[in-house]
Amino acid sequence: MVTATETRRAAPGAGFVLSVLASGQFLMTLDSSVMNVSIRQVAADTGTTVTGIQTAITLYTLVMASLMITGGKVGAVAGRRRAFSIGLVIYGAGSLTTAAAPNLAVLLIGWSLLEGIGAALIMPAIVALVAGNFAAPRRPAAYGLIAAAGAIAVAAGPLIGGAVTTFASWRWVFVGEAVIVAAILVALRKIRDVAPSGAVRFDWIGALLSIVGLSLVVFGVLKSGTWGLVKAKAAGPVLLGTSPVVWLVLGGLLVVYGFFLWEGHVERGSGEPLIRPGMLRNRQLAGGLTMFFFQFFIQAGVFFTVPLFLSVVLELSALQTGIRLLPLSVALLVTAIGVPRLAPEASPRLVVRCGLASMTAGTLVFVGGISPGADAGIVTIPMLLLGLGIGALASQLGAVTVSAVPDNESPEVGGLQNTVTNLGASLGTALVGAVLIATLTAGLARGIQASNAIPAGVKTQATTQLSGGVPFISDSDLRAQLEAANVPAEQAAAVEKANSDARFTALRTSLLVVALIAIAALFCTGMIPVRPVGQPGTSAPADRAVDVSPDDGLMDSSAEILDPSTAAESAGP
Repeated sequence: MVTATETRRAAPGAGFVLSVLASGQFLMTLDSSVMNVSIRQVAADTGTTVTGIQTAITLYTLVMASLMITGGKVGAVAGRRRAFSIGLVIYGAGSLTTAAAPNLAVLLIGWSLLEGIGAALIMPAIVALVAGNFAAPRRPAAYGLIAAAGAIAVAAGPLIGGAVTTFASWRWVFVGEAVIVAAILVALRKIRDVAPSGAVRFDWIGALLSIVGLSLVVFGVLKSGTWGLVKAKAAGPVLLGTSPVVWLVLGGLLVVYGFFLWEGHVERGSGEPLIRPGMLRNRQLAGGLTMFFFQFFIQAGVFFTVPLFLSVVLELSALQTGIRLLPLSVALLVTAIGVPRLAPEASPRLVVRCGLASMTAGTLVFVGGISPGADAGIVTIPMLLLGLGIGALASQLGAVTVSAVPDNESPEVGGLQNTVTNLGASLGTALVGAVLIATLTAGLARGIQASNAIPAGVKTQATTQLSGGVPFISDSDLRAQLEAANVPAEQAAAVEKANSDARFTALRTSLLVVALIAIAALFCTGMIPVRPVGQPGTSAPADRAVDVSPDDGLMDSSAEILDPSTAAESAGP
């Protein structure tokens, strides 16, 4: 361990450091976007359904969200580089486990649990290592390039996942992740750590409360589609006369409230809390975190539903699905990088509001285009609008949150930011997926009941069987199942039509939920600064060492960071 000053002097070239840390960020972001185009294939290979894969995606982001603050504190105790290394080993083990997964249970252990734990250690360490390896004037550009690596992963993820799945197998994606992990581990040895300042005591009670509280809330939302939101479904469990979902969500919220009370108690007692609740009274920070939550909620909902339309309803291959998502990826990347460069003096609040409006418009255009005769071309304009919107938010929110506090609090802000983004993604996938399955189930049941081609006895049996939820499957898969069950042709055709109609209704309804969330987010944009952060009139603290005003020339300084010849200047104390 060395001091911060010694680290800056002894660190290798700044470009090398950024490459290693950006590779870690790329890997973490890639894993949450690369498999969405392969949901159908993963479900088939592991003997599960779309709902099972929805569970895996939700639990992956939930594990990250519930452990992110704890992971950041582990880094403060054990050292940031060590935490990064441990996280990479766990993540790599999870990737190899996922690659070999024969069923959903092993997939959940590898993808959701092990990779989630590894990511919870890696992502806070990236933020802290940037702060420890770069002088204050260079950090905003460094953080921006780290964020750009994440944006590139979002852009490239669907195409990479689609190509590998189509020409080989989705399993090779996770093998490739393990190879990248090994390479980062070798390179990480050349990055010096920064010793924690003084003895740090780990808040075990706070960690337990945060994990339990967030897990209960997200698990409750996840099961609302099959158990019922308030009224228990016929085949679902009942707790005190209602669906267990009510008690899971209420109980989780109470535990989260208890977590904040406990953290305040620890802070007042001169202890070391996982987070300091007083930070959330910072209007700019609270606004940035809130918008991050909404951005990733909407993003997760879109990345879950749109690939289902393309790969299940239209039965496109994984590669074709990835290509159709490319307009979103390109628009996101161009906007996230282009707005700060071309309009550095733009109001963050205005940019965020325009982004949310674009996301709302894109979602509604897509809802209007979904119909039985629609082809893959209807997603182009919605994907462009959604990409522009997500990119607009991505171009502003990182600077808003980081500039809201002094430099020494940036690792803590990084932990909070990673927590709310993963919580948003987890709840987005859980809620949108639950609405999708619940609407599909209800629509299919109504369609069967309304059909004259299906006998009354079959209708009664179908109503009972469908009460626990139905899988989101393609026409060809459903047809094969009906043929295997020797269902008469006329009845099979009626079931296929009912399923097709119910799928379109379910997709529209779930996307309308996404649009409503985007509109709701507009009401919270008042907490985002009007002026570019760092300029007079923003809420950045007076002792903030870094000014991120347009006159800083951050794009120029980022180029210096990438040039090893300027490493001595960039890493100077």
